[in-house]
Parts: sequence; structure tokens; C-alpha cells
Amino acid sequence: MVNENSASEGQISVQNLPLSSSTKKKGGWRAIRYILANETFEKVASMGLIANLIVYMHTQYNMDNTASAQVFTIWAGSTNFLPLVGAYIADAYAGKFKTLFFSSIASFLGMGFVALGAGVPSLRPPSCSSHSETGYSDCIPATGSQLAILYIGLALFAIGSGGLRPCNISFGADQFDTTTEKGRSQLESFFNWWYFLFTVALLLALTVVVYIQTNVSWFLGFIIPTVCFACSLTIFILGRNTYICSKPKGSVISDLVKVVVAANRNRHVDIKKDTELSFYDPPLDSELDPRMTKLPHTNRFRFFDKAAVITKPSESGNDVKSVDTWRLCSVQNVEELKSVIGTLPVWLAGILCFLSMTQANSFGILQVIQTHKSIGKFVIPPAWMGLVPMIALSLWIFLYEKIYVPYKDTRNKRGTRLTVEQRILTGIVLSIVCMVVSGLVEVRRREAALKHGLFESPVSIWWLVPQFALSGLVEAFAAVAMMELLTSYWPDSMKTLGGAMFFLSLSICNYLNSLMIKIIESATGKNGTIPWLGGNDLNKNRLEYYYYTIAFLAGLNLLYFQFIARRFLYSEVLQTSSKVDPEDEENGNSNMLPHT
Repeated sequence: MVNENSASEGQISVQNLPLSSSTKKKGGWRAIRYILANETFEKVASMGLIANLIVYMHTQYNMDNTASAQVFTIWAGSTNFLPLVGAYIADAYAGKFKTLFFSSIASFLGMGFVALGAGVPSLRPPSCSSHSETGYSDCIPATGSQLAILYIGLALFAIGSGGLRPCNISFGADQFDTTTEKGRSQLESFFNWWYFLFTVALLLALTVVVYIQTNVSWFLGFIIPTVCFACSLTIFILGRNTYICSKPKGSVISDLVKVVVAANRNRHVDIKKDTELSFYDPPLDSELDPRMTKLPHTNRFRFFDKAAVITKPSESGNDVKSVDTWRLCSVQNVEELKSVIGTLPVWLAGILCFLSMTQANSFGILQVIQTHKSIGKFVIPPAWMGLVPMIALSLWIFLYEKIYVPYKDTRNKRGTRLTVEQRILTGIVLSIVCMVVSGLVEVRRREAALKHGLFESPVSIWWLVPQFALSGLVEAFAAVAMMELLTSYWPDSMKTLGGAMFFLSLSICNYLNSLMIKIIESATGKNGTIPWLGGNDLNKNRLEYYYYTIAFLAGLNLLYFQFIARRFLYSEVLQTSSKVDPEDEENGNSNMLPHT
């Protein structure tokens, strides 16, 4: 039967055809072309704002260092938290196609408000008087109405990100049939190419858009991202007939909550006598997604099995309509919750790992502002340093996909790719190195500035390249692996939630960073000592201590991952190993972790 909402959703219906017949015409790389093109334009627009936002607020709205850093981190946290809401709406009501469509419109409007604030002089405070060697002076703060235009634009942008971020990757993942070896291989390549094109988009945003913002006009520099959002939306609509779109299946989050409630209500059930128990295990509704995988019952986290135990005769027969889902849940829902719980320890490790990444776009940029940026008569825009992490990321992905993996294929028949565990562990180690290097470079930058009595240190901007490159490698290893874990090892019905959980970890990281800034700003600088953070001049701070604090936390995170979290990761992959064909494993195509 044809789905009545398929026209507006841009989605297909099975129409009583076999899966192989209906999916061959749609999905795959034919659809991915539009999705990746849409993503590229969207990222050019997004990064055109994100990469230079802290400089924009610092120079055009007269915010001091900590104020601009806090506004940026809180806003970044919101853009990463709202994907959880967007995932709920997409799964329960709108579907991914509609969610992506309306979210693109919200981002487009948000970018328009930011451009409006940049284009109308009365919507910004007067410029500060030129800073001398000692820093800024005579800065008039922005009024409430002036900040309102900026904040409305940022809020709309964050709302748009709430729908785009969880659905973009999962919508792309929906285009592949992961029940086959070819589909799984294509999906892994999609993750890497998604990140690669994200890097290309960032290169365009930083080399073209940021240069125009810094050296030509902020207004023109924000109009270009607005136009890119329009192009992104247009391309996405053009590809609507190529997409595989699943109907909204109901909220996965609600289903998970129901499992917890039902298990608690049935807590009196003795789960140890499982041979005498009957579990509620109805067949899947193939109309929602014919490719959905039936999850087998597992013996981990046995308490939640109580949610699926049939305690009343009227609940037998697998009749969905006769069941109170707040008292009895299916084995499928129980196993979905177990998948979430199994990856939570690793997910928590990602939060502290990503803390080092957030420094590049905040205090890293503020460091750049106070270094020697001239090459002859050309002055490098501070936001251009955002190129370095992405160059490092894309270079690693290229070397990994085109050199490392093919070389390993010729040498081995098994284990050609780095496991999720290996990549996350490498990312955590690199996060420690990144913060230590950042602190050492800041000591050199600050001492040189104080020695010569200058606001802008004579230390070259090139000294900051290693810490920015390390930040990119942290993302290349840990972030890509975490995204793969949350979207590949979770059940098919939870891909959108997996993407949202990835961005939620970034959100918590941003909020944690903002909290740390506030605490350190309040706790240091008393009794005549030099504050670690605060004011408009890093030369009057001890930023390196802040970096070393993050390095210490990253060291604790390494111990936590090595001795606690990785054990859950190994268990999680074992539990999902039923998705891997024996033939694939024999040929070395399995992503299972090595036995240790």
C-alpha cells in the first residue's frame, strides 16, 4: 500500500515489492551524491559563522576574552544539545526528510539575522579605540537590543543545527543496506568521506569566507554563508526522488524510558529462573523499515529483561494492541536499551577527550590574535588557524584510506582497519599531548610579549600550528570512531539517536568548558596573584595553567578508558557480532575488537 505521506516526505514506500527490487532504484551512492553535496554547502555556511564567531564578537560587539569565550561555548553547547530534541522529533513525528528540510530553513533564517546585525551599523556598538601596546581601551559595550539581534540569529541557527546534525549522517547511513558486506564497507567509507568533505567545506569557509569577513566586509562575509544555506536546501530538494526514507517509527527515547519503568514495575520477578519465563518477543513491523534487524536476546544487564517477562496470560500471543507498553516491553526494545547502556562508558570517555578540541576555536584563536601574524605585508586572519586541524584530519583520512588500508590488505587477510578501541585510545593520548604542547607554547608566547612590553607577542603564529594540528588528529581518531560506534554498533532503529548522542557529548563538553572557565576566573587572581583567565589581554593571564588542568583531566580519562570503559566496548561489539557474517569475519572484514 502506498504511504500517504510519501510525497511530502520525499520518501518511497515498499508497495508490496521485495526489498531488493525497491531499494535498487533508490539509495546507495546515487542518493549519497545529493546528501554529500548538500552537506558540503551546509558546512561551508556553518563554518563560515563558527570559525570566526569569537573574533566577530570580540571585535564587533566589544566582548572581552572570557565573555566571548563563554558565549561561544554556551552557544556551541546548545547547538550540540538540541540534536537530541531534533532526533526525538524526527523519530517520533516528522521523519528525517522533513526534519532536515525545516531545520535548513531555520539555519538559513538564523544566518540572515547575523548578517543583518553585521550590515546595519546601529545594530552594533561603536568600535573600540585602537589598542595600544597595553591592550584595548574605551570600549562601549553592546546594548540589550543590539545583542538581541545577534542572539536571535544564533538561536535560530542552533535550532536548525538541532535537526541537521542528528539526521544528516543517519539519513546518509539509511541509504546503505548494512546486512551485506558491501553495504557495511560503503557505510564505513561514507563516514570517512563525510568527514573529508566537511574538511573541504571548512577549507573553503576559512580561505574565502573568513578572509572576506576579516579584510573586506563582515556583512558580505555573512551574506555568502546565507546564500550557501539556500544552495544546500535546493540541492537537498532536488535529490528527493533518490532517497530511501523510512516512516517515523515512534520515539526511541520513549521506548527506552518505558523499558526502565517496566523493569522497575516487574522488579519482583526472579530473572534467574529464565527457563521458566516467557518473554514478549513480537515480530517487527516490516512496514516501518523492511531492512530493520531483529535483535536476539542477550544475557547482559539482566535486570532490564524483567521488562519483557510475560506475567499475565492475557499478554501472551504477541498481540501488540493488547499490551500496556509501560508494563511490558518487547525483547527488541530491551536489547536497544542494553546497546545504549553498553556504550555509555565509552561515550563518557569521549566527553573529556573532546575537551581539548574545543580549545582551538576559543582560547586558541585568542592566542593567535596576540601573536605575530604578518608574512611580509600580508596579515593572516586569526580564524585561518582553524584550517590546521582540518588539514591534519583530512590528511590522516586520506593516508589511512588510500595508503594504510590498501597496504595492510596486501600484507594481511584479517584486521586491515584500526578498531574503534584503538582509534579512541589514540585520540585520548593525543588529547593529552595537545594540551601539554598548548601550555608550553603559551609560556613561550607570553614570556616573549612581556619581555618586549608588547600586546602582540613577537613569537610567530607558526608556533601555534602543532597544537592546532594535534587538535585535528584528536578529532580524526576519537571523533570519527565515536560517531561510527554510535551509528554502526547501535540497532538500525537508533541511528538518529546515535548521531544525537554524539553531538550531546560535544554539548556537555562545551558546557563543562564554560563551567571550568567561570570557576577558574572566579578562583584565581586573588590576593594579588596573576589570574589564569580574564580581561582582554592574555599576557596578564596564565592560560597555560588552564591547559595543564585539561591535560591532567585527560590523563585521568586515559586511565578510565584503559581499565574501565574499554571493557564495555569489547562487550558491546561482541553482542553486535551477530550482524557480522562468518564469511566476512574470515575475510578480515569484521570490526570486532581483538581478544585481550
